[in-house]
Amino acid sequence: MVEFNIGITLRKWSERFPDKPALVYEDIPVTYRELNEGANRAACFLQSRGMQKGDRIAVLLNNSPEFLEVYFAAAKLGLIFVPLNTRLTPPEIEYQLNDSGSRLLVFEDTLAGSVEPLVSLAKVEKDKYVCVKSGIPESPGLPGWAADYHGCVRDLPAEEPLPGQPVMIDDDLCIMYTSGVTGFPKGAVLTHQQSFYKNFQNILYSDMRCDDVQLAQLPLFHSGGLFIAATPTISRGATLILRRRFVPAQFALDIEKYRATIVFALTTMWKFVMETGKLDEVDLSSVRVAIIGGERTPESLINQLLDKGLRLMVGFGQTENSAMMMLPEKDTRKKMGSVGIPGFFSEIWIEDDNGRKLPPYEIGEIVARGPVVMKGYWNMPEKTAETIVNGVLHTGDLGYTDEEGYFYIVDRAKDMYRSGGENVYPAEVEKILAGHPKISDVAIIGVPDEKWGETGKAFIVPVKGASITKEEVDEYLQGKVARFKFPTHIEIMESLPMTSSGKIRKMVLKEEEARKIG
Repeated sequence: MVEFNIGITLRKWSERFPDKPALVYEDIPVTYRELNEGANRAACFLQSRGMQKGDRIAVLLNNSPEFLEVYFAAAKLGLIFVPLNTRLTPPEIEYQLNDSGSRLLVFEDTLAGSVEPLVSLAKVEKDKYVCVKSGIPESPGLPGWAADYHGCVRDLPAEEPLPGQPVMIDDDLCIMYTSGVTGFPKGAVLTHQQSFYKNFQNILYSDMRCDDVQLAQLPLFHSGGLFIAATPTISRGATLILRRRFVPAQFALDIEKYRATIVFALTTMWKFVMETGKLDEVDLSSVRVAIIGGERTPESLINQLLDKGLRLMVGFGQTENSAMMMLPEKDTRKKMGSVGIPGFFSEIWIEDDNGRKLPPYEIGEIVARGPVVMKGYWNMPEKTAETIVNGVLHTGDLGYTDEEGYFYIVDRAKDMYRSGGENVYPAEVEKILAGHPKISDVAIIGVPDEKWGETGKAFIVPVKGASITKEEVDEYLQGKVARFKFPTHIEIMESLPMTSSGKIRKMVLKEEEARKIG
């Protein structure tokens, strides 16, 4: 195999355009030279702590230059990078640290309270807790049991590190844990090669150029932030506008402030941005393409963004195969409801339970193969064998294609329930209810029913100041879906349980409902 790694892309751009901003972080430019030298110092530090090719290192950091320094340092040395969700509880962090076998953890001082209980429980070695001081006034500062990241790297060499062993393009780059919507999260193993192909695929989607400015405030610990926004942007030599956390009003203002040409946000994020009203106040003329996706996207929201003059692309993917499909901007109105066509390096089709490829409009499982598919699940050979069969990734998503090959998502296979012998796909009904003027968000699950076996229960978050009744829900659905798909029960909620990537945690709703039943 070829000796090459993701870290080389950062070095090459630092040589070609050293003074060009790779990032603008909280309004402070970070040039390609500065980011590369920071990664090199971080690599020297990791080597000084005995880290060798194949070792796992974890980070528990909010968006920051330090996050990317450690990421690229790991890539240059052949270490396996393990980003942890900053919203996890200590037991959840402990599970992922121990499951991955991470020897070292870099964490932000504001998160020290989540890390301290783990010092005697996690497999991280005692001298390998490293703290990044955030500089936030309310932060607790450096704990006595951790090393100071900035103090450790400040005086180290900024030259390119020499890895102890060659780093090959098919080596493991990252273990990215799934959101853990059901059961224990699984660690998707992503290689350098897969990430290169993913870079190419994302660059082709948006026709990304060297002079592009991408605004994307997704957390870097998720696939969308790290592998759809940050890595492709830096691999292309463009500029990424980054903030520590997503703030909807600021996001809108940053479009105009930085003349962003590519704007990427998940559906829930775009909802929050629209609610601020700020898009009506800013100049959007610089935006060449705006990307939305990550979950079901109501047609009403797509139309609202299109009416603002944004050239919108709808995307679909998962941690195991992120950015697998994209709906071209020219088709957004014509193919409303579609998640697009397969990316250039993806082969995707619909098949039934017997592995037969289905014709247009027949519902089956979405399956995929190609160089952007994950290598497998860390330490889970049985789960890997269930998910990747003869090189084909079984996504667990149900969908269909139209006669032109455009894909449509119906639901997650596990979310389907059977009512009176009929298959009901909650996402179909949720999509319609999301357009109700009184509904801010909705999730539907199947619950036991003496007459029908199962029936639907809708958990509804009304828009601020509104209320809604079961009768209004039924009236709105009348004529839009078959009567057996109507939810029999509704429950009004202030909010729905969500993952940090904005996906509804239906398993939480199912577990709470099961407890009620007893």
